[in-house]
Amino acid sequence: MVQTIIYLMIYLGSALMVFNIYGFVRFAHDVRKQKAWDGNDCVLYVPVVLLVLFLLGYLTVGFFGKPDLIVSGILFGGSVFVFVVYRLLSTIMERVFRNQEIEARLMAAEETNRAKAGFLASISHEMRTPMNIILGLDTLALKNADLPASVREQLEKADASAKHLSGLIDNILTIQEEESDETALLSERFSLKETLEQICAQISFLCEQKGLDFQFSFPKCANRDYAGDAARLRRALMCILENAVKFTDAPGSVHFCVLFEKEQDAYTRLRFVVSDTGIGIDEAFLPKLFQPLTQENQSFTNRFGGSGMGLAVADRLVRRMGGTLEVESRKGAGSTFTVALPLLSVGGDPCTNCEGCRPDQSELCANCKGCSHVAPAKAEAAAVDLAGRRVLIVEDVDVNAEIVADLLELEDVESERAENGQIAVEMVEQAPENYYDAILMDLRMPVMDGLEATRRIRALKRADVQSVPIIALTANAFESDIEASIAAGMNEHLAKPADSDLLYSALRRWIGASQRKTEGGKSRD
Repeated sequence: MVQTIIYLMIYLGSALMVFNIYGFVRFAHDVRKQKAWDGNDCVLYVPVVLLVLFLLGYLTVGFFGKPDLIVSGILFGGSVFVFVVYRLLSTIMERVFRNQEIEARLMAAEETNRAKAGFLASISHEMRTPMNIILGLDTLALKNADLPASVREQLEKADASAKHLSGLIDNILTIQEEESDETALLSERFSLKETLEQICAQISFLCEQKGLDFQFSFPKCANRDYAGDAARLRRALMCILENAVKFTDAPGSVHFCVLFEKEQDAYTRLRFVVSDTGIGIDEAFLPKLFQPLTQENQSFTNRFGGSGMGLAVADRLVRRMGGTLEVESRKGAGSTFTVALPLLSVGGDPCTNCEGCRPDQSELCANCKGCSHVAPAKAEAAAVDLAGRRVLIVEDVDVNAEIVADLLELEDVESERAENGQIAVEMVEQAPENYYDAILMDLRMPVMDGLEATRRIRALKRADVQSVPIIALTANAFESDIEASIAAGMNEHLAKPADSDLLYSALRRWIGASQRKTEGGKSRD
């Protein structure tokens, strides 16, 4: 019985050793196939040679020797040990190969995303350039008071369709950019008050066109400056407010208020609340509200326009900034959208009657001595007259420059043109101080782009270059483009095709701000 066990262990060990030899041969082949071995490939087969010698030793002992239980146990245990080592090495290499494959796929996906982002940026620019021409020429044509009624109606329909297409392009590109996570979240100091005034200037104009009442409230005793991503915040709030205007009929109203909760660890939790008296939303549709290209009723597209992209964009931007977007609505009773967002408070100038206090929610704080709690809806310096102002247009495409010059001429604004950024820098450098009231800067140009031109203009050794408004007017409309524009020293970013009224509004606002900085008039040559 003992002899049977001894020889059984020897022959089973021999059979297992044959399997081990086969396994190590396959292992060496797989390593070579994956090109995971940088050294001499012959080294991979050394274990195979050694195992063959061990197998011959097993067979010699079995046929010609007189093994006992201890020797046979050692031989069988050796085969088992080699088998365990082989399986361990195989498992490790399988995981290494799998991880390499996953890493290769991730790199390929990242490369694909980069190529896609580059393609979208390029195609966006190419689409916006002709769209800018279409809308510009349409706007100029509509300024003609002698147009026949039928022609005016056709031009207005063309204008509305082109603006709808432009907005759709904006939203699709924004969603793509946020989902690709290619752009970093900014945390730069900005004036919340000025940002909200820019938003309200545009929304107030839209409400006025549609016959809606617009009200905006902002506690004057609150801090003015915060650190965060102003471009994304502005875009998110614009999407929500434009949606409110779109789905509210005259004589309805849109209310926009900002509430400040208690500060924690230098962060202030702000709540931006947008309420309207519009058509409202059915409760059953609310879970789908922030999905792209969804609308509660297809007839809304015909009645109100839009594509169901605006709120999806706002939701993604808010979540990217670490906030939340919530909605309360009833069918036929209007809607209320609330953005809750933490922002780092970095100071600013509270109102003169305040002792540096902080308001809790919408209530006035205890130290406030009679300051007005509600800011006016039309906060922009509308009194600034554009007539007689001089604007430098930096644009490499002739027809785009001509359209902008014609639009400015309608407001009696003088304009000069630079074909690229290098020429613009030279023109500003050679001009007398305070010669230009504002600069409209394209981004993508030959010789020198708009970003570099802006940096060089701001770096000139003269007093007026820090206060002169530089406004981006470009077909580059990604959030990353807006961030780059502001970082380069521009005051605002307008994407082509730019609405003429928004262009005029931006010029009035920034020229007025520039005047206040320089404390009164400027000399002209």
